[in-house]
Amino acid sequence: LLSQGASARPRGNGLKLRQGRVRLALRKDFFAEGAVGGSAQKVTSSGTKGNILTADLAGALAVMVAIYTAGGVSGAHLNPAFSFAMCLLEQLPWWKFPIFVAVQTSAAFISAGAVYALYYDAIQHYSNGTLATSGPHETASIFATYPADYLSLSNGFLDQVMGTALLIVGILAILDTRNKAVPKGLEPVVVALLVFSIEVSMGSNCGCPMNPARDFGPRLFTYVAGWGVEVFSRGNGWWWVPVVAPLPGAAVGSALYQLLVAFHHPPEEGDPPPAKGPFCHPEPAARSPPQSPSHH
Repeated sequence: LLSQGASARPRGNGLKLRQGRVRLALRKDFFAEGAVGGSAQKVTSSGTKGNILTADLAGALAVMVAIYTAGGVSGAHLNPAFSFAMCLLEQLPWWKFPIFVAVQTSAAFISAGAVYALYYDAIQHYSNGTLATSGPHETASIFATYPADYLSLSNGFLDQVMGTALLIVGILAILDTRNKAVPKGLEPVVVALLVFSIEVSMGSNCGCPMNPARDFGPRLFTYVAGWGVEVFSRGNGWWWVPVVAPLPGAAVGSALYQLLVAFHHPPEEGDPPPAKGPFCHPEPAARSPPQSPSHH
């Protein structure tokens, strides 16, 4: 399960995905920042032109559009946690992982800048020209997630591990052609519904980031744009939790899906031989041909 091989095909009775090749595309993550625009409209209008549901819906629909746009080129790797899961499952070579993360984070940074430019006047009007990370007119939460006042770092870490694990399990189920396959072409719609359902059910603690690039890129932008070092210090140094916690969450989700679903699929004709290891089915012993009766 945790092999670092670069094979593009799964081995044994494991997961079989529709995406056979994964290619890098520099434009793949921009559309995912629709979530930032939805949040900006909610915050700067004081809830009169948007609310938590519209912000969550905007983010989910942005993910859907991003997958439709870049899915055929790059596999729509919008999230380092998803890319990490694909490396664990040998669907993506490990050497590509840091490249994908760098591109995803850079794209999120640029997208945050685009949203800031679009809503510049609204942000200045709402905040009275003071870019704050807390208080009644804070605007930092437009771009990055911050924990609720009651949330501890340990509980927030667990929140992100569980949320990301659920996201990865759902995505693997959607992509697994040996499971109840989603009709071809509708995968982005179902992924968007999955994201929306997680956000509306698990978002009260910390906004349900589940995506290191989507959180860190815009957070870094707010630091550069004038919100200051408080974007990293608020919430007892919360910033590292949505960066680190989704990765073990992706590992947990990948392992759960492999152990509970993928390894129970019957082998298909043309599958490579099963791999040896604690998480793989043993290769069945070859049967000896029947012996013809002897005549002595």
